[in-house]
Parts: sequence; C-alpha cells; structure tokens
Amino acid sequence: MSEFAGKVAVVTGGSAGIGEAVVAHLSAAGAAVVYCGVGAAVDSDRVVGRSLDVRSLPDMQALVSLAVSRFGGVDILVTSAGIQRYGTVEETSPELWDEVLSVNLTGVFNACQAALPELRRRAGTIVAVSSVQAFASQQRVAAYATSKAGVNALIKSIALDYAADGVRANVVCPGSVDTPMLRWAADLFKGSSTVEETIEEWGARHPLGRVAAPAEVAEVVAFLAGPRSSFVTGSEYRVDGGLLTVNPAALPTSTL
Repeated sequence: MSEFAGKVAVVTGGSAGIGEAVVAHLSAAGAAVVYCGVGAAVDSDRVVGRSLDVRSLPDMQALVSLAVSRFGGVDILVTSAGIQRYGTVEETSPELWDEVLSVNLTGVFNACQAALPELRRRAGTIVAVSSVQAFASQQRVAAYATSKAGVNALIKSIALDYAADGVRANVVCPGSVDTPMLRWAADLFKGSSTVEETIEEWGARHPLGRVAAPAEVAEVVAFLAGPRSSFVTGSEYRVDGGLLTVNPAALPTSTL
C-alpha cells in the first residue's frame, strides 16, 4: 500500500487500542508516523514513539516539532488518547472531572493547536476519535460523555475555521471496541461473569452482534485522513455496528 507515501502523521494515544491500530495502518500504507503514548519509546526509520502528555501544550508542541525535524512537516493529525471514568454529576469529584476533560477534550485542543500551523502549510487533515456517547449517553458517564460531545463540537469548529486553508477535520465515533479501556471497563462491571463473557454480552447489543476490532476503526480513520475523502469535512462518522440505530422500544417479534 502506498496511499500515504510521502505523508507525515502525528497520532496521540498511539501505544494502545485504536491509536495503536492507526499507527500500524498509516505506517503500512506508506506514512511516516510520530506518536505519543504511555511508555512509548520507539525509534525506527518511519515510526517514532515518545512518552508525552496530551494534557500539556508544550508536550504536544514537542511532538509536532519532532515530526517536523525528523520528517519535514505534518500532513495528518489523529487524536486518539482517551480515558473512561464513571460517575453521576454528584459522584464526580472536581478532580475526576478535570482528569477526564483534560485528557479527552483539552488533549485534543492541545494537539490541534500545536499541529495546525503545519497542517495549514500543507493543507492537512485532522481525525479525532470520539465516541457514540457524544450522541447517546450511558448512565454514570457524566464527565466522559461531556468530553466526547465537546470533541465533536471542537472539530466542527476547526473544520469551519480552517476550510479556507484546505484543512479538513472530521470525527470518528466508535461503539464498543476491543481495546484495553473496554477490557478495563468489562473487568469493573463483570460481576460473576468473565471479562470475555461481559464483552460478548456488550457486543450482542450491537445489531452486528459483536464489538469492533481496533483495526476496523483505523480503516475509517485512514479513509478520513486520506485523499479518498477529499470533499468530507466537519463530519461525524459512526463506527458502531448499528448501535445508535436501535430503538429500545422494540416490537415483540412473536406477534409479527
């Protein structure tokens, strides 16, 4: 594959889950990739990973500067760093609220602010990994759902503000994806079941009957990052196995 030959991508959250799959996909398709992630320390010809904090604007500026110094610029930004925490508004402490918003929303803002000068210069693309919970919340995810809705609004604002520079910005909103974060949540809520049984149960709630693999989300990220989506900007792509098409007030099938 050579769709991204000569392109340079910056990926946040690239050491695990969807971000890791995006790094693998873009590099396999010819891009040079610079990413940050927990414990990341990779340095090869075309893939460089560093342990940097999305909550820090100087760290994100350093990530972009690394891409420029090593590979000459930035054509693609993918923001995939994120955390999940649970709680109602009353259960959510100010510290927990700040933790979630600083990673999931401010982290996207920091990465975009750091990368936009380069993206404007090269008419680049931004793809933010959000969530179906930007549209339809679960119970006890006040901070997480708010952060993801904020990501969608931020990316639409960027799409409008930078369209004249040729910069496109879009959002991918996955349903349940088999990532370390999903497995952490499954372990938290499994009760007497196993993690695998819990993930299978959650997958069954999607019309396609399973959770997604990270690589399936990375395919959509790559589409939005590349030339095949050249007239797509400000869009929210649901990669949810049909989850948000379900009306919980279903008709009883026995009478049909």
